[in-house]
Amino acid sequence: MLATSGAARAAEITLPLKEAWFEGQVVHYISTDISDAGMARKNGLNHVPALAEVLKPGMPVERAYKFPNDEQAAVLPSIPRPIGPANADAGYSPLWVLVMVRWKPGATPHTLTSEEAVLAAEEKGEVELTRTRVVVNWPVVRAQGSALPGVR
Repeated sequence: MLATSGAARAAEITLPLKEAWFEGQVVHYISTDISDAGMARKNGLNHVPALAEVLKPGMPVERAYKFPNDEQAAVLPSIPRPIGPANADAGYSPLWVLVMVRWKPGATPHTLTSEEAVLAAEEKGEVELTRTRVVVNWPVVRAQGSALPGVR
């Protein structure tokens, strides 16, 4: 047991906020865990192989669109609405399977700001989408004017 003098103090840590796109708007998430060992080392995240268990048949896991060289922020297909305990989007989960987005030779890269834009670019032959078996834990903590308490 940890002894403290006086009233218990709230612990505070700082995590870097990462930017992503959702329906044309910038949202922020934190990145803590990933199922791939190499990506965990590269990004300083917890390596959690068990995250890949959510890819079993019948388990709905949404895609997060990631650009392999970080040419732009990731694209997310959903967020909590609103952020926090009043979230009414039952389909939202902070666990995502990564889909790598690569610009094809001859295509002019431009910022893709929604899942619809990513899929349209694929349909036009501008990008190649490669679904991986890498699962990440990226909770969205700030979006559309709301944020979890303590997020600055």
